[in-house]
Amino acid sequence: MMDEKEFQAHLKEETARCEKVVEKWLPTPVAYERQVVEAANYSVRAGGKRLRPLILDETGRMYCGREALREPFMAAIEMIHTYSLIHDDLPAMDNDTLRRGKKTTWAVYGDGMAVIAGDGLLNFAYETALRAFDLCTPGEAGFVQRAVRTLARNAGFYGMVGGQCADLEAEMRPAGEVSDDLLQFIHLNKTAAMIRSAFQIGAILAEAPEDDVIALGKIADDVGLAFQIQDDILDVCGDAKTLGKSIGKDREEGKATYVTLHGLDGAKKKVAELTEDALHRMDQLSENSDFLRTLVESMMTRTR
Repeated sequence: MMDEKEFQAHLKEETARCEKVVEKWLPTPVAYERQVVEAANYSVRAGGKRLRPLILDETGRMYCGREALREPFMAAIEMIHTYSLIHDDLPAMDNDTLRRGKKTTWAVYGDGMAVIAGDGLLNFAYETALRAFDLCTPGEAGFVQRAVRTLARNAGFYGMVGGQCADLEAEMRPAGEVSDDLLQFIHLNKTAAMIRSAFQIGAILAEAPEDDVIALGKIADDVGLAFQIQDDILDVCGDAKTLGKSIGKDREEGKATYVTLHGLDGAKKKVAELTEDALHRMDQLSENSDFLRTLVESMMTRTR
């Protein structure tokens, strides 16, 4: 197992690699579309932990996949994640003006420009992922096709968008009328779906055993649920400066979260259970990565 110093050094190195990959595939402003491209790039360059491309890259490396084939998907998954954040922050959604310690996209460029910047990033993500076909061998084309389908489905109606829909509908109900089942559906789709893409696409492109691809999806669900519950915990007892965003909004708006349904102690207990389950599943995989295992632990116990 990695000690904390080794993990942090490796994390810094791998995050820097992800930054370079994402930057390499960003759109270039050319003519009259310049402002919307600049708004999109502003959002991507605002920082963040790059967890999704990092997981995708490390999972692919774990199964000895080709680095070049992963890169378009690493960039694409971060573009999709960023588009979702742009739209989440809009006045019609969460109405946030601060993200990662910087002004949100709509606060800088206006809400109309932010909407189309998000739309553009989502479209450009698929353009980017499809460029993997230019880099693959004939024998790899089927795996690239499956990876694109996985990315698209998890981002759409039966993934992140569906989860966001359920979240909006839940906000129209009193917190006491939001059930555990509905809350879990929201988290599994709004948050976990794109984490599932990260875990599975790296493995798919590397031609990992099917049992492992399925198991990685279940690990991602545990991670996604725990990640969101931890986010709810931090909204109660986190530090705004450390988080780089406003805290206490869920409580102010009367939003149902795992904390409001089960209390702070119940939420912390659930995170611990999900972490244990995810790590147990990782131990059953045909390949392993100390770094990925430690990363999963750190995601579920994060403070920012």
